[in-house]
Amino acid sequence: MGVVEQVIGVANDAMWGTILIAVLLGLGLWFTIRTDFVQFRYFNEMIRVMFDKRVVSAEGKKGISSFQAFAISAASRVGTGNLAGVASAVAVGGPGAIFWMWLIAMLGSATAFVESTLAQVYKTPDKDQYRGGPAYYMEKGLNQRWLGIIFAITITFTYGLVFNSVQSNTISLAFSGEFDINRNMMAIVLCVLTAIVIFGGLKRIATVTQYIVPIMAIMYIVLAVYILIINIAEVPDMLGLIFSNAFGIREVAGGGFGAAIMMGIKRGLFSNEAGMGSAPNAAATAEVTHPAKQGFIQALGVFFDTILMCSATGFILVSAGSYADSELDGIQLTQQAFEFHIGTGAAIFIAIAIFFFAYSSILGNYYYGESNIDYIQNSGVGRFIYRIAVLLMVFFGAVATFDLVWQLADLTMGIMALINLYAITRLFGVARRVLHDYRDQRKAGKDPVFYRDTLDDTTGVDYWGRDQATGKGE
Repeated sequence: MGVVEQVIGVANDAMWGTILIAVLLGLGLWFTIRTDFVQFRYFNEMIRVMFDKRVVSAEGKKGISSFQAFAISAASRVGTGNLAGVASAVAVGGPGAIFWMWLIAMLGSATAFVESTLAQVYKTPDKDQYRGGPAYYMEKGLNQRWLGIIFAITITFTYGLVFNSVQSNTISLAFSGEFDINRNMMAIVLCVLTAIVIFGGLKRIATVTQYIVPIMAIMYIVLAVYILIINIAEVPDMLGLIFSNAFGIREVAGGGFGAAIMMGIKRGLFSNEAGMGSAPNAAATAEVTHPAKQGFIQALGVFFDTILMCSATGFILVSAGSYADSELDGIQLTQQAFEFHIGTGAAIFIAIAIFFFAYSSILGNYYYGESNIDYIQNSGVGRFIYRIAVLLMVFFGAVATFDLVWQLADLTMGIMALINLYAITRLFGVARRVLHDYRDQRKAGKDPVFYRDTLDDTTGVDYWGRDQATGKGE
C-alpha cells in the first residue's frame, strides 16, 4: 500500500505542479472576461432564480426544482472539503492557501456557469425526468461519444467510488477521535444508511438533501460567525496573515508560496467542484424555462461553498493557530480549532455536522455516478453492480488511511477536470449565446424562455422546442 501511495503522489505532483493550476486559473479568467464577469454582474439574478417554481414541463416531463438541483449539487460540494479539506490545505500550505481558495472560487464561478448552462442545453428527456451532464454535451455538442464514455467512466469512479471513500473516511476519523467509536463499526453503519437511500432513487436523494444541507450549513455558519464575533479584534490580523502568506517574500524563499497555491487550488477544486464536470449532472435534471437559470444557480453554489463555508473554517483554524506542526489529520484538526475557541462541546457538534455534510455528499456523489452509468448503458444490472461498489468503497474509506484516500481523490479529480475543461472550452460559444439571449429578454422585462432555434447550430439539442418551452405548439 505504501508503494501505491508513492506512485499516486508522483502522478499528483506532475499533474498539480503546473498543468492543472495553469489551466484552472487561465480558463477561469478567460470565461470570466468573455462572459462579461457573469458571476458578479448577475449575482442578484442568481438569488432570484433560485426559487423558480417550475417542475413540470409543457409535455409532462417532471424534473426537479431549481432549489432541489442546487441542493443535490450542494450536497456534493458541502462536506469534507469545507471542514477537513480546508484544514489540510492550511496545515500544508499555510494561511495563504485560503486566498488561493478564494481566487479559484471567484474565477471558477464563471466556469461553473458555462458547464451547467451547457448541461441544460444538451439535456435529454428520460421517462419522467431528465438526464444530462458533460458526457451528454460531449456526445451531442462535440459529436464525440467516445469522449463522453471516457468521462462517464472517470466521473463514476471519481465520485461514486473514490470521493465517497473520502467522505466516509472523514466521518470515521471524526467519530473515532471524539466518541472512540470503532472505525469498522462506523463503516457498517454508513453502508446501511447509504443503502437505504441509494436504492430509493433520485427523488429520494433530492428530498433528503434539500433538508439536511441547508439546516446543517446554517447551523455551522452561525457557530462560525459567533466565534468570529467573539474574536473580532483578531480579524484584521488574520486577513493580514492570509494575504501576506499568499504573496510574502518569506514564503517564496522557503517554498511555502508554491505549497499555498497548490493546496489552495487543489482543495478549493475538491470543495467547490467548479469546472470538474460534476455539478452539471445535477443541473441538467432541473425543470427551468431557460438554460442560463441553472448556470446562475450553480455559479451561486460555488460562492456559497467557498466564500462562506470554506472561509468560515479557514478563519477559525488561523485564529486558533493549531494548524502549525500538528499531528492531527483533516477533520480532527478542525475539531481541535473549534474546541480551542468554545470548549469540548464544539468538537462534538463538528463530529455531528460532518456526519450530515459527508453523508449528504455520499448521496450527491452517488447520483453523479448513476447518471453516467445510465449514459453508457441503461441497465438495471449495471446500476445494481454500481450500488454495491459504492457501498464497498464507503466501507473501505471508513477504515483506510487519511493520506491514501485524499491522494487518490486528487489524482482522479484532476483527470476528470482536464477532460471536462477541454469540452466546455470547445462549446463555450453556445453558452455565451445562451447568456446573451437571457440578457436580452431580461432587458425587455420578460421572464426568459429559451428556444433551440436561437442557436446558430441546433445539432444535438434534443429539447427546447417551442412546444416544450411554452406548450403552445411549434
